[in-house]
Amino acid sequence: MLDRAPSFWERVPFMRALLAGPAPLPPGTRDARLDMFRGLALVMIFINHVPGTVFEAFTNRNFGFSDAAEAFVFMSGAAAGLAYSGAFLKNVPLWLAIARPWARARQLYFVHLTLTFIFLGTFAAAAHFFGLFELLETNNLRALAREPLSTLVGIPLLTHQFGYLNILPLYLTLLLATPLLIVLGLKKPYWLVAGSVVLWFIAGAFRLNFPNFPNSGGWFFNPLSWQLVFVLGLVAGMGMKLGQRAFPTHPVAFLAALGFLVLSVLWMKVQPVGAMGNGVLRWLWQAGAPFHIHSFDKTFLSLPRLLHALCLFYVLASIPSMQAIAASRWVSPLRALRRQGLPVFATGTALSLLFQAVKAGVPENVLIDAAILVVGLGIQLALAYALNHTAAMKANLTRAKAA
Repeated sequence: MLDRAPSFWERVPFMRALLAGPAPLPPGTRDARLDMFRGLALVMIFINHVPGTVFEAFTNRNFGFSDAAEAFVFMSGAAAGLAYSGAFLKNVPLWLAIARPWARARQLYFVHLTLTFIFLGTFAAAAHFFGLFELLETNNLRALAREPLSTLVGIPLLTHQFGYLNILPLYLTLLLATPLLIVLGLKKPYWLVAGSVVLWFIAGAFRLNFPNFPNSGGWFFNPLSWQLVFVLGLVAGMGMKLGQRAFPTHPVAFLAALGFLVLSVLWMKVQPVGAMGNGVLRWLWQAGAPFHIHSFDKTFLSLPRLLHALCLFYVLASIPSMQAIAASRWVSPLRALRRQGLPVFATGTALSLLFQAVKAGVPENVLIDAAILVVGLGIQLALAYALNHTAAMKANLTRAKAA
């Protein structure tokens, strides 16, 4: 039998490695890429949640249309697919399979409420002791003074969310839907993706959103729109659980995604390119396209943001060397942060709110910005290593008792 002649792409050295894809991981092995990128997303979320520091200029939102929020939601979906789909594949009672993601959603709800009242206490203290009353006009706090009773009703109902405290309500809402999404995804994954795309489009076209109270409008992170990023991550995670790639690498798709990422950088950094790109969006607006197709809206996850995020995920997931980079000791701090993701995120959020108050009370100074970064990330990293060490000690003690 004659050997098959190599295709055009197989004759291109880089593409030959790309077509091979990342090496398959042994069953039960953690994907270090997920750990590394979720850790990196936590770092960028912390930096972006202290507005006005010089370090904001180096986060990914300055080099494309999306930011760390899209990465957080996508990787949360992937982690949910890895963590929860196994129970639906095994002979486990249905309620037990449903109970795990719902228990996580319950935990996130109480973490969100705790962070909300830490935020209120922090900004109240800044106003009371340091005269920073202007803080009480920021981050959606004004409603608490104007309609205190209604706002206090809205907080536990999640219909009133304060600035920088919006992503956990989105995440826990998506986790409540996760059992149904997994059941559908295990049977017809691409039908699930198609339905998710339709829901995203309808939500943007008709501006459907979860309601706010007492303020008008809807959630800052609209679950009806952001579910698309979560679902794509969930399908990818379920594929990883089964030892498959839900979205295989193809050279044309890879080059198109890479090209869009380059275009995004040029759009933002080169004025003539940005003017042409904005002209195209203006033409779409004049042609009557729904607003989330031609805008950069975050609430409804506009098309430019969505495309940028998906291209970024696809390119990074397709590069074979990314596995070796993610598993190296140089990025072990990022992996440590991810393994204690919720405690680190909660601590980073509380610190970022404290540092917002600090920034409001001191002059602009690069040394203060550096101190905020070092102290904030240092505390989060110390917490992650302490919790990882504690978990390892407990595991060793359990094994010793079993022996």
